[in-house]
Amino acid sequence: MVTLVNKEDQFLGTMEKMAAHRKGELHRAFSVFLFNSQGEVLLQRRSQEKYHSPGLWTNSCCSHPQPGETVEEAAHRRMQEELSLDTDLTPLLTFHYKAIFPNGLIENELNHVLIGVTDEIPFPDPQEVEDHCYMKPEQIFDELSMRPWEFTVWFRIIFEKYGNRIQEAFSTVRV
Repeated sequence: MVTLVNKEDQFLGTMEKMAAHRKGELHRAFSVFLFNSQGEVLLQRRSQEKYHSPGLWTNSCCSHPQPGETVEEAAHRRMQEELSLDTDLTPLLTFHYKAIFPNGLIENELNHVLIGVTDEIPFPDPQEVEDHCYMKPEQIFDELSMRPWEFTVWFRIIFEKYGNRIQEAFSTVRV
C-alpha cells in the first residue's frame, strides 16, 4: 500500500502500490542519500527483479512509506531491509515528479529527500540491490552527463536540480 497525497503532501487515502503506479496516482515517496565520512555517496544498482528501472543506478535507498508510517520511519526501515544499514537522517527537501516507464507504469510522486552519514559497510539484499559503490558528487555529475540512461529518472532529477544542495548539506551533517 502507498499513501495518496496532494501536492501539499496532505493525506488523501491509500492504494495498492501497483494500482497507484498503473493509474499514475500521486503518492508519497522518499529518496535517501548516504555519504561516508570522505564525502562519497553510496549508490546502488537496482535489482533486475524490480518492477521498473531494473539494473539502473540510483541513490542509496528509495521507496514509499506505508500508510500510517512517517517518511523517516519508512526510510530507516528500508535502509535496513535493502542495505542492512541505519543512521541518523536529515530531511532536506521535497519535490514532485512524474515519469512514464516503457512498461506503462507511472511514477507520480511527492518525493522526500533525506541525507545521512555512515561509514558502516552495507550488506545489500540481492533481491533489492544488484550492486553498490561509493562515488564523489563530482564523479556523479560527470557520469550523469556521459551516461544518463544508466541512472533512474528520479536520481537524475534530484542530482541535476539539487545535487549542489545535497553536497552542501553533507558538510552540516558530518560525523
